[in-house]
Amino acid sequence: MNPPVSPAPIRLTAYARGGAGGRRVPPGALAELLEGSLRMPVPPQLLVGLGTGDDAAVYRLGDTQALVATTAFFPPMVDDPFDFGRIAATHAISGVQAMGGLPIMALALVGMPIDTLPLEAVARILAGGESACAAAGIPVAGGHTIDAAEPLYGLVVLGLVHPDRVARNAGAHAGDLLVLGKPIGVGVLSAALERQVLTQQGYAAMLASATQLNTSGRALADLAGVHALTDVGGGGLLGHTLGLARGARLRARLDLSAVPLLDGVRELASRGVQSGASAINWAACGPEVRLGAGVGELERTLLTDPQIGGGLLVACAPDSLEAVLEIFRRDGFARAAVVGALSDGEPEVEVCA
Repeated sequence: MNPPVSPAPIRLTAYARGGAGGRRVPPGALAELLEGSLRMPVPPQLLVGLGTGDDAAVYRLGDTQALVATTAFFPPMVDDPFDFGRIAATHAISGVQAMGGLPIMALALVGMPIDTLPLEAVARILAGGESACAAAGIPVAGGHTIDAAEPLYGLVVLGLVHPDRVARNAGAHAGDLLVLGKPIGVGVLSAALERQVLTQQGYAAMLASATQLNTSGRALADLAGVHALTDVGGGGLLGHTLGLARGARLRARLDLSAVPLLDGVRELASRGVQSGASAINWAACGPEVRLGAGVGELERTLLTDPQIGGGLLVACAPDSLEAVLEIFRRDGFARAAVVGALSDGEPEVEVCA
């Protein structure tokens, strides 16, 4: 077995008060906080807002153009400042790509404990974020910086999309197949890093996955047979699949044996290495999930594992499957796979072994 990851000169995760990657606000509490916002007047130009928990907001600018806007920021989940910047920026950019949008620019959101964190480390975080933006072909055009109690970094990302090509998480059809673009398990690997039991090979796998831009989003949104699209983030594969089912008022099935995992994830999870957010995710979606025979606590942990820089989840007609897989393969997502399907029924997720 490869040796564990060597300690970085600065343990960036030690500055995160909520643990590596922070803690998500429980979905129930978030819904309560947003209740007032949902009652606000909505202009007709706002094509996508808070209604279905989509990946970004979309505002119509004219007949052929709409603005896509999203944001994401969090504490460090890795110790290397440059890697943290890349991961956080990739995650934020994905929100535009998951809507079928073309990213055009970003604004940096930076909160740092200036008195205790060396400025060189802050500069490396920003450089990592800029490298991800450069890979996406966009500039960091501005931002906002504050002195904060713990490191926080992310982006506001803006993009453009044709109003008729907006990819939503709520348009799936009965009979659609579910296709996942990336393996899951980033949360487990991040937890292993925090416990200092992650190997160099495991770290490389986590970093490669979490910094791979979801460039397929725009081409997928242009396919007539693609009916819904989202990226798998903090809610885990189970939570985001349930989101698709709720949005379409359909029943979803996940085939556990078909879900791709990053190397080493199952073995680590079987040893009890998991993200604290898994329990939060299960509490949020568990009442609407049916676990089949042979699906136990380990499998539940994997399906609720929070993803940073997670892959796209596509609902597509069966006759569009080969085109969807071809787009994924062309863009370097070699492990894209059919992981389930949607059918008529009450919005819930059935998990089969």
